[in-house]
Amino acid sequence: QVQLVESGGGLVQPGGSLRLSCVASGRIFSDNIMGWYRQAPGKQRERVAFISRYGMLNYADSVKGRFTISRDNAKNTVYLQMNSLKPEDTAVYYCNAATGGLGYWGQGTQVTVSS
Repeated sequence: QVQLVESGGGLVQPGGSLRLSCVASGRIFSDNIMGWYRQAPGKQRERVAFISRYGMLNYADSVKGRFTISRDNAKNTVYLQMNSLKPEDTAVYYCNAATGGLGYWGQGTQVTVSS
């Protein structure tokens, strides 16, 4: 089992920044991939970004150039730096870990972009 705990969400004005963190604990294999997804009201959950243990990155087109995913393997932590936030970025953001052939989710953290 793997447990994921997100933090860092909140209310921010358009153009502002937030940094999300996700700490993983439990049975994490070395070939893991960590990522962030988001779900806005009335919409399906969508992938935002993911990063492999060895630094391979992937971003959704909607966040390229604005969001940066990173990780600290020693701390089993993945981060999502979000800059130039837009109202359409408003959603619940979920951390995801793929390891040992299984996927795990955090409880989610709300990000609201509004003036």
